Amino acid sequence: MTWTLTPILMMVAMIIALWLATWWGLRLVSRFFSKSVTVLKQVPVRKDISGLGSRIRTSFPETTRLFQARLTPSRYTGLHLTLIVIASLYIVALFGGLVEELLEANELVRFDEGINQRIGPLRTDGMITVFIWITDLGGSAALVAVALVTTGLLWAHRRRNMIAPLWLTILGSQITTYAGKYVLARQRPEFVSEVVAVTPSFPSGHATSAMAVYGFIAYIVARDLVTTRQRFEMIYWTAVLIGLIGFSRMLLGLHYASDVAAGFLVGGFWLLLGFALAEHKQHQYQTANRGIHRTDSRHQ
Repeated sequence: MTWTLTPILMMVAMIIALWLATWWGLRLVSRFFSKSVTVLKQVPVRKDISGLGSRIRTSFPETTRLFQARLTPSRYTGLHLTLIVIASLYIVALFGGLVEELLEANELVRFDEGINQRIGPLRTDGMITVFIWITDLGGSAALVAVALVTTGLLWAHRRRNMIAPLWLTILGSQITTYAGKYVLARQRPEFVSEVVAVTPSFPSGHATSAMAVYGFIAYIVARDLVTTRQRFEMIYWTAVLIGLIGFSRMLLGLHYASDVAAGFLVGGFWLLLGFALAEHKQHQYQTANRGIHRTDSRHQ
């Protein structure tokens, strides 16, 4: 019993310690940027720098307007969309590099086998029982049920503009995952419990689905939260759930570490596309509402 509880308690302690470190780190970063902005506002702008900016705007008006449009924080098509595009391209590059390593190099295989061996001592009967339950949270049955319930709630609460982005994230991530599985056809590691899987190993479908479904639900909820602390709690504990589901696939011997990492990348890519579509639809909804309000005010 002691050997079963010890790794679980250590894992809980690590999660809590990471929670404290992340929250206090975010607070320190936030304070640093707030003070930096305050200091910069007090620094007088030199005339030659101001004049250089004016000359650039005069010489390259179209380019200047383009950059301003892409970097404006208050507009959906500005900084938000720019960051989403950059992050998406970065994820694609990481995934491409992972696939290249899998096909052309042995270092990734050795790394996966090394991680698998290090996890071996954790595979006690108690840990396997706990993580079988956790891995079920990322299974098809659980995630389909969660997605359908979420869709029903969005429809009932008249947030229908979020339904299409949710299903874009889910279906896109699933199609990409199964295409990767059968194109690369990587064999799974040796199973260590009664839990088995029949599809190829790379990427992990559980990791992809957990990232896509739970990640998008966290986004929907966090979007309406008021304080930074509330949003942090929502995002952090969702990330813990997703991480545990991914780890469960390695502990149960169903996937290698690179399979799980690739699943997170695929899910993250489609999650960002879902965010982009959701913000676009929200922008359309707000624009339409403003138009209705203007029409009503004119009639009055």
